[in-house]
Amino acid sequence: MSQLTIAIIQARMSSTRLPGKVMLPLADDHVLTHDVRRVYAADRVDNVVIATSEQIADDIVARYAARAGADVYRGSESDVLGRMYDAARNADADVVVRITGDCPLVDPDTIDEVVSRVSNSEAEYAANITERTFPRGLDVEAFTFERFERVHEEATEPHHREHVTPYYREDSNRFTTESVLSADVFDDPQFQNRDDLRLTLDEADDYEVLREIYENVPFDDVLPIREAIRYADENDLMSLNAAVEQKTH
Repeated sequence: MSQLTIAIIQARMSSTRLPGKVMLPLADDHVLTHDVRRVYAADRVDNVVIATSEQIADDIVARYAARAGADVYRGSESDVLGRMYDAARNADADVVVRITGDCPLVDPDTIDEVVSRVSNSEAEYAANITERTFPRGLDVEAFTFERFERVHEEATEPHHREHVTPYYREDSNRFTTESVLSADVFDDPQFQNRDDLRLTLDEADDYEVLREIYENVPFDDVLPIREAIRYADENDLMSLNAAVEQKTH
């Protein structure tokens, strides 16, 4: 029997640094719509679920997620791990892919590579963030639902509940894990070991980078990540958000 792989995108309006960021416009759509479209473009994803909160402010997230073709699960605003777990259980997931809503350039090929490490091996958790060689904003994690149940039961510290997956990485002896590197996805050295690139959306300066890319790089449904990186390099876009500090989980 084939495994059901469900990608769950965490998204809500109440970001502390850039409230409402998932509904900001990029080209002719919103950040959230690009998130959904890009994840659906991955061959190894069977369905996409937006996991948002039950707060009234997130009604718009639920509405636009459905318009973009994603299923919607609403749960606790503060217990994000619990919300993710309930969304995965509700979707009957065998393999869970975790994406955050502030990544409108997440790469379908990278998603496929991370998922393959769980689907085609004994790995219970795989990610491209354990050793950072990808740009920020291309973060992907995948894990078996069976072991995610264990995490849900055992991870009790506040940072475990808020950030969902630190429990996997804090003690490598708990789980069988695999790390995906940029060279596993990209052949061209220009796209390898690019942790100098910040293509995520935390602050207004990040939005300027993403807006520049989406307004100037031609694309149909899914903007090619290689073209985004080329444009960022050629136009020194990282000077726009160089002062943004990355939050640590």
